[in-house]
Formats: sequence, structure tokens, C-alpha cells
Amino acid sequence: MSQAPSAAAPTVAWDADPALPVWDGLPVLDGTVSADACVVGLGGSGLAAVEELVDRGLSVIGIDAGRVAAGAAGRNGGILSAGGALLRAGAAPLSPDLRHDLYRACLAELDRLAEQLGREVIKPVGTLRLAGLPGEPADDTEAADRTCELADVEAEAAVLRSWGVAIEAYDDELGCGFYNPDTAGTNPVHRAYGLALRLATRARLFEHTAATAVHAGGVETQRGRIRARTVIVAVDGKLPQLVPQLASVARTVRLQMLATAPIAPRRLPCPTSFRNGYEWAQQDEAGRLFVGGGRDRFLEQEFTTDDEPTAPVQAWIATVAARLAAQPVTVTHRWAASVSYTEDLRAPVVLLEEGVAACGGYSGSGNLVGPVAARAAVALAVDGTTPPAYFRSSL
Repeated sequence: MSQAPSAAAPTVAWDADPALPVWDGLPVLDGTVSADACVVGLGGSGLAAVEELVDRGLSVIGIDAGRVAAGAAGRNGGILSAGGALLRAGAAPLSPDLRHDLYRACLAELDRLAEQLGREVIKPVGTLRLAGLPGEPADDTEAADRTCELADVEAEAAVLRSWGVAIEAYDDELGCGFYNPDTAGTNPVHRAYGLALRLATRARLFEHTAATAVHAGGVETQRGRIRARTVIVAVDGKLPQLVPQLASVARTVRLQMLATAPIAPRRLPCPTSFRNGYEWAQQDEAGRLFVGGGRDRFLEQEFTTDDEPTAPVQAWIATVAARLAAQPVTVTHRWAASVSYTEDLRAPVVLLEEGVAACGGYSGSGNLVGPVAARAAVALAVDGTTPPAYFRSSL
């Protein structure tokens, strides 16, 4: 496998944010323990599931195979966009009402996060969606793709306006598209740390505790056992490996990102996506660019459970970063993580057996869709409530 150039640190640049809270880590589970409920996965969706369960008055144990935010929950682009991939052209043929329902559910989740963590963490700056990459098209193919995508961008903007969203047209040095004021940006590690610190006083949370088996009545781990009437599997990356029943629904894909040395501040006014969401970027207050994408250009290689960055994808997103900056850039960090995609872009929220529900497969847009799915999984496992139709609820 080709490796990323060694000049950049193979670490996650989000972790280097001086504003992060001190993270002393969580214990490793050792032995047999019991609780009313167990949550497998402590990313955005898993932490939402923990919160939902403790709010019901249940005792909860939560586990993660690694450190909190060491997976995709802390390695993504930090864009808090409502509606997720189902707003994109070519998504599953859901009715406008169902898409609107999901959009509103995501906005409710965003409001909850802002209330819990504050505007310093959940930054209400809106997001841009642009057709194509900044700058002149490199060739006729790129020019044609940009023209096609512009039609998709305009169609999405029209749908959002029909829902009463105050969409603004954007036509400036970065390109053409629209600005959505409903959405936000965050350092995803800060978001996960903040939620975990809040919940650690209400639930028993464990890191570096991988689930080896999930079944009715509990979860087996490498060094112990959890007995619980309710089990929620709330993971995205490598979901089919943990829950084989979902292997026909969700497929593991590699997400790759990089960060640059600071460039001119405010080059990106807010988190931005390009090329139908295949590329995305955010700029922090220091001027560093966080850029990801490239999956579609190397599709077969990126359907993998390998979490290491690769030279071809990293070279492409470095080119994207330079076009965003309109100048050469210095790459300081490169990283990758696993996420899961579904064919119709609907996340599965399914009952595996009595008291055991699973959710994941957010198709690259789990920052808000994930928590919405996790709450639906809790309702399914505890109350028997059928998930909303914008999720896949059967195998």
C-alpha cells in the first residue's frame, strides 16, 4: 500500500487545538459488570445514546474500542450539516416531507449540542455548498462537471428555501453556490470530549474496551462481560465487522484528511463543501486549513478497513487545499478513519434481537444524523417504537 509522504505528521490535527479540554482518559473495563443498558461506541451517536438512556433514569455502561474521538467521530471535517447525504442529488427517493422531517430532527440535535457545549465549541457560522473547486477548471471535464453540479446546487437551495430556510446565493472568489445559516462547524474532538466529560458523571464510561460479541442480555469484551437488558450498538466505522447482520446494508469506507500550516485568515468564511460533498474544508482561527475528500477518485482502494492515509488521496486533497488557499500550502498533518456507507444513503436503525438495536452507516454525514439515529435506536430497543422512515429499519 502506498503511504502518505512522511513530511507531515501522521496524527490528527484536531488533537493539537489548544482550546481542547484536558483529557485524562477513561478506565479500561476489567471483569463482569451490570447495568440496565450498555452502549457500544462513544462517538457522536454513542454518546447521544448514553444521554438518551440516562435521561430515562436507566443505569448505563458505555464502551469504546479506542480513545473517545479516536475514530471517525474525532477525525472528520467538523461540519454540522442538517439532513445529511439525503439532501444530495441522487439520494434515496424519499418524499420531501420525510427529508424535511430529518432536516428538522438534525436542527434539534444541533440546538441541543449548542446548549450543552456553548458557542465556543458549536460555532453557529453556517456553511457553504459550492459547485466545483475554487479557481478556473483544470480541463473540459472539470468544467462540464461544474456545470452539472451547479444545477444540483440550485435544486438543493430551492428545496431548502421551500422549507423556509434563509438560503443566500453565493458568487465570490471561492465559486458559486449557496450559504446555509442553519448549520455550524466544530472541532469534532472538542465536541466528543465535551459530551463525554458531561456524561461521565452520570454513566460508567470505558475506553480501550473493544466489544467482541453482542447479544441479548449483554456484551462480551476482551477482558470482561457486561450484563444489560438493553444494548445499543452505535458505531459507524467498521459497522459490518462488528455487526455482521448489516454487512449486506453497510460498507466500510476510508475517510482521509489533512491540515496545513496557517494561510491568510478568513480565506474560508465558514465550513465549506465542494463537488457534491466529495471534498470539504474548514479553517480555524489560526488560519490552518482542514481539508478532506478524494474518495470518489480512488473508489475501489477506499473501500477498505485500513485506517492509514495513502499517497494518491493525500496528493489529491493537497491539490484541493492549494486551490482553496489560492497559493502553495504546507501540509502539517495527515490522517484517516473508517466510516460506513449505504447504497441508498439511509442509515440503518435496526433491531438485531430482543433488546439489542444497532445504528450506523451515515454515508459521510454522521455528525448530526448519527445522534438522531442513536435516539431512534434507543426508542426501538426500549419502547419498540418503529424508527422514522428516513432510516432503514429492516434488514
